[in-house]
Amino acid sequence: MDSYVIERSQFSELVRYSRPMMTAAGSFTIIIMVVGVLGNLLTLVALLRHSKIRTVAAAFIASYYFFSLCLSDLLFCFLVLPFSASQFFHGTWIHGEILCTMVPTLRYGTIGVSLLSIASISINRYILIAWPQLYSKIYTKTKVILYIAAIWLFSYGLQVPTLMGKWGEYGMDEKLGTCSIKRDKNGNSSKTALFIIGFALPSVIIVVCYSNIFWVVRKSHKRLAQHCTNDGKFKRSEMKITKMVLVIFVCFVVCYLPITISKVFDPEVKHAPLHVLGYLLIYLGSCVNPVVYVTMNKQYRNAYLETLRCKYNSNLDSQSPGNTPTKTQGMSVAYLKKNPNPNVY
Repeated sequence: MDSYVIERSQFSELVRYSRPMMTAAGSFTIIIMVVGVLGNLLTLVALLRHSKIRTVAAAFIASYYFFSLCLSDLLFCFLVLPFSASQFFHGTWIHGEILCTMVPTLRYGTIGVSLLSIASISINRYILIAWPQLYSKIYTKTKVILYIAAIWLFSYGLQVPTLMGKWGEYGMDEKLGTCSIKRDKNGNSSKTALFIIGFALPSVIIVVCYSNIFWVVRKSHKRLAQHCTNDGKFKRSEMKITKMVLVIFVCFVVCYLPITISKVFDPEVKHAPLHVLGYLLIYLGSCVNPVVYVTMNKQYRNAYLETLRCKYNSNLDSQSPGNTPTKTQGMSVAYLKKNPNPNVY
């Protein structure tokens, strides 16, 4: 055969995916899987072992969200992408009905955790910059752990009705030729709600937060330029993290928007290559964050290098000899309490 043919039970047409395209897509998926597993695993180890990348309390709080984000991406690469690659190579699902339910559940759950984590970091950045007097009250280690636990419970909790067959059901979607959410016997599906709750709403929150962040920063640009003390260093450090989160969100949108557009404007899958490209971009999104950390943050780069060299007790660690916390490293909470005026940013 010159092509894989997936027969639709409810349609007279056939969806044809050429063999070279499917082989190339499967190979690319494997590359993404390997890079994603190694990159996210390296990031998790660096976050756990190197406290230099959490030099101030505000950055320390953000690192919890980064950890959640990388963990969800790692699970996606390790548990979802192998089956995606297999389906590309075989042209169909060969792993049985149970995994045809479990894999899309993991896919939707991890994607929800990723975007909600990014949205939470955006809110964190906004409160830090616009409402610093409230920051230390809202963000403590215990509260942040609870916030992150709520993100995971909420993302996977949304899958429960579908798992029970009460709001759509998991199974082989004949139109897409992949395991996904399809309509139940009553014609219901959770796809639209998951898109609104798990993608559209967090995206709006992120856009609103960053619009306000850059409005505050722009309003006080002259004052920001005048602060060259440790306070100024603290603010610049936090703004670097804020910009990094913005880049992560932009990458997320670039990776997830094409498949969304394809599903909305081509529900009958008449342009199969566009859907394949959309899925590959989704997979690419799971390994792009470590690249952003490396290119935009020198401390992350150093932490990665030291992790690869197995030098955990290096000068990156704040407990190392000769590397006692500086005024800047320990100032954030006290600074925020003493400077509640957002205009200093």
